[in-house]
Amino acid sequence: MPEAVATPNQAFSLEALKTLTDSDMLRVNQVITDNLASDVVLIDQLSQHIILSGGKRLRPMLVILSARACRYSGEMDALLAAVVEFIHTATLLHDDVVDDSDMRRGRQTASHIWGNEAAVLVGDYLYSRAFQMMVRAQSMTIMDLLANATNTIAQGEVLQLLNINDADTSEARYHEVIYGKTACLFEAAAKIGALLSNASEETGEVLQAYGKHLGIAFQLVDDALDYSAKSDVIGKNVGDDLAEGKPTLPLIHAMKNGSDEQKSLIREAIEQGSVEKFDQISQVIQETGALEYTLEQARSAATQAKQHIQGLEQSEYKQALMFLADYAVERQY
Repeated sequence: MPEAVATPNQAFSLEALKTLTDSDMLRVNQVITDNLASDVVLIDQLSQHIILSGGKRLRPMLVILSARACRYSGEMDALLAAVVEFIHTATLLHDDVVDDSDMRRGRQTASHIWGNEAAVLVGDYLYSRAFQMMVRAQSMTIMDLLANATNTIAQGEVLQLLNINDADTSEARYHEVIYGKTACLFEAAAKIGALLSNASEETGEVLQAYGKHLGIAFQLVDDALDYSAKSDVIGKNVGDDLAEGKPTLPLIHAMKNGSDEQKSLIREAIEQGSVEKFDQISQVIQETGALEYTLEQARSAATQAKQHIQGLEQSEYKQALMFLADYAVERQY
């Protein structure tokens, strides 16, 4: 496939990103649809409910963009992009059970509709399907990358569980969680493109680092939006993190910099998993600069992501990767 060249200063947008990736993402969606099929009706219903319900598809898009940025022109990128989406979806199904969430992407969660048992088991099905599919790539390196990422995600989720209702969670422990639960799959998705293209080891490393920092930025913004957005915009209940007793960075920073009274307010909310005083806590987060602190870390991570891929050959796909880093921190949902 000929490389599309763009000038470094050419403006990019979500519409330009959609136009650039539309045909490739149609291929990904077809692979997803083909591999969702099961003779068990409940598996079809539940997995399609979450996979076909929308979402940003950033992780599979990263596979496509990184592969194209490395001049890949085969078909295996769509398969592996679908694998990444299946792994991500399986984690969402399990997350919603653990968090007892009733809303995801503006719709009722699968666990809320079909029950926790069904959601967990279909999550397991999607994990196993993902591993069946990745074998087709016939690359031990890619299998190793995705197997390690899946294991790291599980560890991140367990670490987050250990932090629940712990008002003394440190910023360092918080960053361990967001790397495990979010950033490691972003970095794997970005590196897959280099591996598929037989790009240099250096290219693989810079794309992996790009993906890691993009994922960190994305999760930091998600955690900030839980205290600054509206439920109908972000597609879930605002305050869910607090209701679940999750000590995310806005709360950690506010605890560190607030008055004794403010610290006591936040500590009680985290330990009890209560949103009863959500408005007061949101005010403390604003007054202590916790929201801006979180967003500044997100902007820093996005900047690092872009710096890592500066040396990639100029193309529309590199430009799209640069745009995604900016989009991660500028989005409102």
